Amino acid sequence: MTETVLLVGGGGREHAVARALADSDADLYACAGNRNPGIARLAEGFESLDTTNPTAVTAYAEEIDATLAVVGPEAPLAAGVADALDDAGVYAFGPQEAEARIETDKAFQRRFMERHDIPGCPVFETFEDMDAACDFIDEFDGDLAVKPAGLTGGKGVRVTGDQITKEEAKEYVRESDYERIVLEERLVGEEFTVQALVANGDVRVSPAVQDHKRAYEGDEGPNTGGMGSYSDSTLELPFMDEDDYMEAVDVIEAVVDALEGYKGVLYGQFMLTSEGIKVVEFNARFGDPEAMNTLPVLNTDFLDVLTAARDGDALPQLSFAPKATVCKYAVPDGYPTDPDSGAKVTVDEESAAAAAEGTDGEALLYYASVDERDDGIYTTTSRSFAVVGLADTIETAEAIAEDALAAAGDGVRIRHDIGKPDLVQQRIDHVAELRGE
Repeated sequence: MTETVLLVGGGGREHAVARALADSDADLYACAGNRNPGIARLAEGFESLDTTNPTAVTAYAEEIDATLAVVGPEAPLAAGVADALDDAGVYAFGPQEAEARIETDKAFQRRFMERHDIPGCPVFETFEDMDAACDFIDEFDGDLAVKPAGLTGGKGVRVTGDQITKEEAKEYVRESDYERIVLEERLVGEEFTVQALVANGDVRVSPAVQDHKRAYEGDEGPNTGGMGSYSDSTLELPFMDEDDYMEAVDVIEAVVDALEGYKGVLYGQFMLTSEGIKVVEFNARFGDPEAMNTLPVLNTDFLDVLTAARDGDALPQLSFAPKATVCKYAVPDGYPTDPDSGAKVTVDEESAAAAAEGTDGEALLYYASVDERDDGIYTTTSRSFAVVGLADTIETAEAIAEDALAAAGDGVRIRHDIGKPDLVQQRIDHVAELRGE
């Protein structure tokens, strides 16, 4: 039976999902607020609509007779789009609104971890009274992460002792219009992500990925939605060992055991500290850019995962190609604080692929937030496109991604240091120092 799959969302993450389904026995349709040219070329149909409107998404799903849906971004999950699709008889691979709170409400997330004894929970407090939050900042012996409880697109967190002072933290809390704030101990170590496909109580994990949130090279500047990421040819990253990875998997499995009925992707962002694994946060969907690291090396047919989830069967065991990946985003000049738009994108899928010629690898282009016009593709004010290099080693994958991005042209900026040997070695040395090695 040919499945009709509706993909909800129009970013780089969703382009990666679309490509993962392109060779499956499925007719792909998509809907998003922006028209992603990469997804549009792979889909049988593409509808522009508000993906946080459950009625609009469900109407389109019924119009195309969808048999499955994949909800990509967090905002539709928070709006109950998965609930509406499920109610309409279209199985949505994505958590319903109540379960998606593991991401969409950071105060709920921490209380959930505390209530169910989920390992790796940092010291935290939640506040609705901002004066009380400021008092806590003054009284806390150590540095703090200041987190709005709701969704901020990865850009709302401020960390004392790193990005801001305690006085600046109090100013941020008082001047923000956030209704609730989570204050938690600053975690020092190396961050990494493990993404799991979850349904029917099964958990299937993917290789660890390290994202780079800071805007500029050397991990400087404000947080962004993610400037790029890398993974190794094994499940672990170079600064980790197998025990570190399995400790993170144990945390994800504990969450699934406690969060009954969860389906979709559960993304754990972890910090490898001197005391072991700590939880930075959970997300209820694929990461962006992390989906672009893991889905291209997934040998298992992603459609088989979706149909097993819907049919109540055991999820297939996942197989991954033993390839390293390096993803680098091209973003508009000025991103994220004052982004310009309207620069013409000069990299296309064919020219990106050509960068891997003569190597043992591959280069893939993923469009994110761009404006497709009659005379070409232009930047908007958000992340524009990403190139992923795949190869036997991180070093070769990084070189492929760099070569593909060499033709990006003016008007975009790239963090060139992502995946470079010296930066990877800094991560290894940092963890060795934390462990007293």
